[in-house]
Amino acid sequence: MRNSFNRCKAELGVQLAIKAVRMIPSVTEYSAKQFWTKRGFAMSEHSGGCLCGDLRYKVMGNPEIGAVCHCRYCQLRTGSAFGTLAYFKDENVKITAGKGKEYSFTSESGTQWETVFCDTCATTVFIKLEVRAGLTGVTAGTLDPPTFWFELDREAFTRSKAHFVGDIIAKDTHETIAYYDPKIEEPKRRKGG
Repeated sequence: MRNSFNRCKAELGVQLAIKAVRMIPSVTEYSAKQFWTKRGFAMSEHSGGCLCGDLRYKVMGNPEIGAVCHCRYCQLRTGSAFGTLAYFKDENVKITAGKGKEYSFTSESGTQWETVFCDTCATTVFIKLEVRAGLTGVTAGTLDPPTFWFELDREAFTRSKAHFVGDIIAKDTHETIAYYDPKIEEPKRRKGG
């Protein structure tokens, strides 16, 4: 059994190893964390950064919210079918190298968005939303491997979900999102499904 844990730890990373330990009946998340902490593995810090490596950051703890969003803003800012975000308390996100450049805009609900991206390679690294004051959204694909170590709490704006995207496992799924209240007419290119 110990060899299985060692292989899991080496190949999948500490967070997945915790999940493996938790699969044993009567092992809680707390005792699984104790198991790895006693062996010298800190689970509270993760690093990440942009494509070129100029902008680097670290996050502490677990995200307050893990989400996949299919809204047009996320599709446009990622150039993909959806965005994957891990929202951490502001004080738990630290830039360790480089400096981000900001782009701000107002959503159709009249709320402010700010994206922070690398000035060199233009990778979007952070999102700041007025409706999520006190939280910084980390674009999850920029986390160093194991990249997607957290659970998804929600999948939002499924009305704009690309037809080729399959089922996404999240605790909650929403056609839009709770605070969606369109007040501004968007150009057709930014309107979702």
